[in-house]
Amino acid sequence: MRLAFLLYLVVALSAVATGLAVSGFRPDAAMAALVSAKGDNRFERIVLPKALPYDLPAVEGTRDSSLPLVVIDPGHGGFDLGAKGQGLQEKNVVLGLALALRDRLLADGGVRVALTRSDDRFLPLDERYEIARKLGASLFLSIHADSAGDEGSVEGASIYTLSNRASDAAARRFAARENASDHVNGLDLDGKSNAVSSILVALSQRRAQAQSNKFAKLILQEGKGVIDFHSQPLHSATLEVLRAPDVPSVLFESGFITNEADAERLNSPAGRNAVARVLARAVRIYFMDRKDAGSDSAAAPANAQ
Repeated sequence: MRLAFLLYLVVALSAVATGLAVSGFRPDAAMAALVSAKGDNRFERIVLPKALPYDLPAVEGTRDSSLPLVVIDPGHGGFDLGAKGQGLQEKNVVLGLALALRDRLLADGGVRVALTRSDDRFLPLDERYEIARKLGASLFLSIHADSAGDEGSVEGASIYTLSNRASDAAARRFAARENASDHVNGLDLDGKSNAVSSILVALSQRRAQAQSNKFAKLILQEGKGVIDFHSQPLHSATLEVLRAPDVPSVLFESGFITNEADAERLNSPAGRNAVARVLARAVRIYFMDRKDAGSDSAAAPANAQ
């Protein structure tokens, strides 16, 4: 056991040394320490302490809870640098874009805003969309930047939504995890079997997915002539961060930081503001359409540009 204890210390100290402990590192979610303490090569498992509950971020803007809430998610953070290129780190680039979008949305009015992170910290993927769910978000937008490795000529923004296959798998997982004792998108799962719960969650998620696809197309529509998009800008993929079953969710890949022009644009105040204006317009149109359809209440911002 002495060897086991020493190896445990090495794991713990390595985590602190690399900054994990001060950037949202969650030992229980990220790893379980496995140490060999016996000569027969069997392993003993050291159960690390449970993570403390995380605090939900502040909701900014008007106190009118009837207005829609947009949760903006700057990808990566903390020890998770994301893509790298042109001397930039994705985690910093996308935080700048998220803050610019927050400021634009608050200036335009008509919505409330929350950020999954507003500084340099790490958040697990499932925490990011759970923040949106727990806050009762009307829309979840995760912002990222891409890398093409040594292919510096690859450029342009892309927009991702969740694929159908991932939606079905996620629906089953949510139903099992919630153990038929939750409400999803207004559907009461209490007392339902896992099979019925899976169907209800799948219906809810497909409804959210349809809205996600609509918002993705609005970003493309509003960004034409302002943002340089990739030649194939719309994608669906099995992205963990988009798996909320009841919140329309889109991942915006803002460009390739391995491309000199994209990197310069995304890292400049003018470039960040241009992206923020496009995304804010797409948000505004999305909620205006939802209001006209009798869904989310969303006042049109009076001073939006």
